[in-house]
Formats: sequence, C-alpha cells, structure tokens
Amino acid sequence: MGSKTPDDHRRGPNGSSGDSATSIVNPPKPAAASGLLQGALEGQDEDEDDEDDDRSGVDLKTDNEPSSKSNKKKRKRNKKRSKKTSSIQQTVPPRVSLSEIFGDQPFPEGEIVEYANRDDNLQRTTAEELRHLEAVSNMDDDFLRDYRKAAEVHRQVRQYVQTIAKPGVSMTTLAHEIDDGVRALVGHEGLEKGDSLKGGLGFPTGLCLNNVGAHWTPNAGAKEVFLQYDDVLKVDFGVHVNGRIVDSAFTVAANPVYDPLLEAVRAATNTGLKEAGLDARISQISSTIQEVMESYEIALNGKTIPIKSVRNITGHNILRYHIHGSKQVPFVTSKTSQRMEEGDIFAIETFGTTGKAYLRDDASSVYGYGRNENASTNGLHHASAKSLLRTIDENFGTLVFARRQLERLPGVKSWHLGMRSLVQAGIVEEYRPLVDVKGSYVAQFEHTVLLRPNCKEVISRGDDY
Repeated sequence: MGSKTPDDHRRGPNGSSGDSATSIVNPPKPAAASGLLQGALEGQDEDEDDEDDDRSGVDLKTDNEPSSKSNKKKRKRNKKRSKKTSSIQQTVPPRVSLSEIFGDQPFPEGEIVEYANRDDNLQRTTAEELRHLEAVSNMDDDFLRDYRKAAEVHRQVRQYVQTIAKPGVSMTTLAHEIDDGVRALVGHEGLEKGDSLKGGLGFPTGLCLNNVGAHWTPNAGAKEVFLQYDDVLKVDFGVHVNGRIVDSAFTVAANPVYDPLLEAVRAATNTGLKEAGLDARISQISSTIQEVMESYEIALNGKTIPIKSVRNITGHNILRYHIHGSKQVPFVTSKTSQRMEEGDIFAIETFGTTGKAYLRDDASSVYGYGRNENASTNGLHHASAKSLLRTIDENFGTLVFARRQLERLPGVKSWHLGMRSLVQAGIVEEYRPLVDVKGSYVAQFEHTVLLRPNCKEVISRGDDY
C-alpha cells in the first residue's frame, strides 16, 4: 500500500537513465515447510520382553510328553508399526487455515539475502542504533513465525487470484476472493469483537485499473467494473498476524503490449530490494530506482513513450498495526538524511507510469478509513459517532479498513452519519483513490523486507514475483 508523499517533501533533480535493469533471482520455494516427525515405535517394549522370555525359558521333556514343535505353545509377537501422519491439502480456492496444514511445523522463510559490504567489526553506538535496539530485540521466534505465516497466506491467496484475474472477471469477485481467502487462511473470520486484530487483512484490498495508481476498491452500490483485455490491473493487499503486516502487490495485463511497463516496474522494485540494507541511505536507493525505471520505454498506438517513476507516492516502513511508519522510500531522486536501520521493516514498492507521474485524489469514491490515534475525542458528542468509534477501536484499531469490512460486522447499521462526524473531527482519516491523467497506464510491484541483524529477508517473495 503506497504512502502518499507530504507536500513539503524535498526533491532533487531527476536521475539519469541507466542502461539495464537490475533483478533479484528468486530461488524456488517448497509449497510447505519440510520437517521430520519422530514418534515412538509401537510394540517396542513388548517385543523386547518376548525376546527375554524366549532366551530365559527352559524346555523340559518327559517320556510321556511329545517333543513335536507343533504342540509347543508359541507367544505371539506384536509387529512394529510406523505411525502415519495425515497431510491436509489446501483447497481451490484456498480456504483451509494454515494452522491446520502446518501444525507445529515452521512456515517457509522468505528470500534470505546476505548484506553486501558489511563490516562485522563495526561498533554501532549512535543514538539511532540505540533507539532501534528494542525493535531488534522484538525480532524473536514469535515475530518471525507471525511474519512468515502472514507471508505464506499472501502467497497462497495471490497465486489463486492470478488464475482468475482474467478478462471478464468483476472487481467485486476478485475483492471477495482475496478477503475471504485471507480470513480463512489466517483462521480469523473477524465477526467477533477483537478477532480481526488477531489476524486478517492488513488494509483494504486494492484493485486499481489503468490510470488509477492506488487506493481503489469496489464498494457496495457502485457500478460494477469488469476486467478487460486492454486493462492494466494492480492487485495490492496486506495480511497481518498479530499486527505484523505483510504488504505486497503485483500487476497483471492480458495484452502483451504492456509487458515493457510491467518489466520496468518489476526491475525497479527488485533494485530497491537489492539496495536495501543496514545503514543504506534512502536517497541513494531512490536515485538508483529511478535510474532503472526510466531506462525503459513502451510503444503504444504507434508512439514510443518513456516510462516514468511516480513522484508523489512512496514505499514506506511498517510498524506493528500501522501500515505506514515515518520513513519513506521515494522512486525519484530525493534529498533526505534518513537511513535504513537494523530492525526496520520496509514495504519496497515502485510505481511506473506512461502519464504525468503525479497522482491526485479522486473524490468520486472512498477507498477506506483509518483511526488517528493521536486525535482527541473530547469534542465528540454524537451518540452514533461514539458508538461507531467504539466499534472501530474494538475491531480494527489503527488498521485501515474498507466499507465492506465495516458493514459485515454484526449490528453495524446506519454508520454514515457517525463516520462523517469522526472524519470532520479528525479522529478518522478518509482515504481516496489516487489517479494519473486519463489514458495513461500505471503498474506496481511491491515486497516486504525484514532488516534482520545478520541478513535481510524478503518475506513476501514467491515463485511468481
């Protein structure tokens, strides 16, 4: 989910074009984590007892007692049997909770990348490092398990969605398949109070066509939109487990004429992932991303069009239960002193466009709502607003949510007036779609990367992108 650039964010001149794109080779990953299960062998104690009896027993014979072996009583021995573990397979569409599939087995790792040019003897005693010691200490087994589970949910859901994102499918169908798949696989339907805070959608599913760059999702009552052969569709959705959010996005286009656009954005994103690391200067990463992105061009309707990096939307760091942190990673050369630090979690994403490369708000629809936890509620008087705010806090907290997520909750009715009061008071922020000029095409690719102490882990990496 892209972070909108503040108006006062300083920019430098555009970077020069590069000669080639840089990509990261992704090794294939197994569909599930592998492990060895050890269990006791059945009948082991009994067999050992039998052998002892056979060795210690005395065979006494008399003249009146036949010695034929046929009359000798034999003790039956239990055969050793190995325990069989039942494997539960994922359904199509995916609806089986990963807890049932994986059990106690670990979830698959993301792409592990060693840091380049790291000095192991470097002493980090800066204030910035001390400030992030807590973040590093939080990268424990539970942290990795939650993040890897969220990433595996994202991979399984998107791999199915890619099979149905074909011309003729409706945006509502795609949105429901993603939403329902995420909830089923994390094992939290989100209908009970607080259940959505344990696991589910990290933010509303974004399904943006053509010149719509980000933050569009289908709403009930609006005109249905169907995917066409000449459309460029960006699919951007997040999965969270205990507030640890995986943010990843991809672009599909049935018409191969758009392949250069998709290739440019994919290469730019992979470049950002390659450059990301401990103490990496964000300004340097931004400049390198732009150089790769703008080395591409595309031929449309007999014209050769340069592909540009979008200027006013950025990648971003991710905090627990907050999709956007305070750090931004632009796709164009920028003047910033920010660095990436150990313990940071970043959504590295890029947007390439054939248009003006500047996205503006589209007031025709609303993408979602997000709680502003710093806003005061003292001036809130309407009972409907107070009731709605309580529902938001209990079910979403600071997670951004869409209208359809709110309306599916039991007892939520006539919420529009209360929401208007919350938005006007600044307690809830309203997010609208971001669009480039009509007739242009925007593509997006995105991954989440964990900056761990000894390596970086592209947690959302899959065989698809």
